[in-house]
Parts: sequence; C-alpha cells; structure tokens
Amino acid sequence: MVTKEAINSENKSTFLINIISIVFPLAIAVLLAFPNKLDLGSWTKILPHIIGSINTLTALTLIAGLIFIKLDNQKMHRFAMISAFLMGSVFLFCYVTYHISNPANKFSGGGFARGFYLIVLLTHVLFSLIVLPLVLRAMYFALTRQFSRHKRIVRFAYPIWLYVSITGVIVYLMLYQLFPSG
Repeated sequence: MVTKEAINSENKSTFLINIISIVFPLAIAVLLAFPNKLDLGSWTKILPHIIGSINTLTALTLIAGLIFIKLDNQKMHRFAMISAFLMGSVFLFCYVTYHISNPANKFSGGGFARGFYLIVLLTHVLFSLIVLPLVLRAMYFALTRQFSRHKRIVRFAYPIWLYVSITGVIVYLMLYQLFPSG
C-alpha cells in the first residue's frame, strides 16, 4: 500500500525535477546570450578539451553501465551510472564556465562537413534538452528502489543520453580538432 507520505514525497521530487529541467536550460541560454564575456583568465581556453574528454568518458561509462546490468552486476551498474551522472554535473560546470568567458567557436568547415556538423549539433542540443528530465527521473526511481519504473524510463533515457554524449564528442572533434577556426 502506498502511503500518503510516499505520494507527497514523490510529488515534491517530481516538482523539483520539473523545475530543474526548465530552469537549468533557460539559465544556460541566458548566460550564453550575454554578448560581454567575463574575464576568468586564459585557463578557460582548455575547457573545450576537458568537455570533449568528459563526453567521451560519459559515453564509455554509460556503455559499461549497460554491460554491468546485462551481467546482473547491480553494484557496478550503480557505480557506473552514478559516475556518468556526476560527470554530467562537471560537464555542465565546465560548459557554462567556458561559454560565459569565451565567445562561441565558429565551425570553419564547409560543404558536406558543414551540413553534417549542423545536423549533429542540432540533434545534440535538442536531445540534451529532452534527456535531463528523463535522467533525473531514472536516477530518482533507482535511488528510491522503484526498479520497475526505473526500467521503463531508462528505455528512453539511456539511448538519448548515450546519443547526447557521443554527439558531444563528434561536435568537439569537428569543431576543435578537424576544422579548428584560425
């Protein structure tokens, strides 16, 4: 039997997840839109490389998490998924720090590469907006041991999260390694 306290707790958690899922993207959009950048020092120039590394590690950790759960190793699955979640938090900090202190890097490639880059970037951004509430709900259900609900939402959250991580690596490689601006 579900208690009134459990329902209230879930309602509060759902409300918080919804608020975070709306406020974070809006706050990032506002910060990115500022034409004047903060002077945080030249060290911020290395942040795109750290961001690319975080996306790579996140993708690998997500794949490891899937392998661990398929092997019924719940302890390692939990470790991998919490690690991926924490890397997402570090990514967010680095991403915001870079973009509030540096102008956006322009893609310098042309032709097919430009079209491919723009499609990857667009889908990456759109899915990154979708994945946040899904991942937060998946984490909530796992932490509250609601594993049937966790499994249902993960069917959607996992592939989107993995796609966002992998396309983040592709965007990084195309923007900073393959076609760096002069």
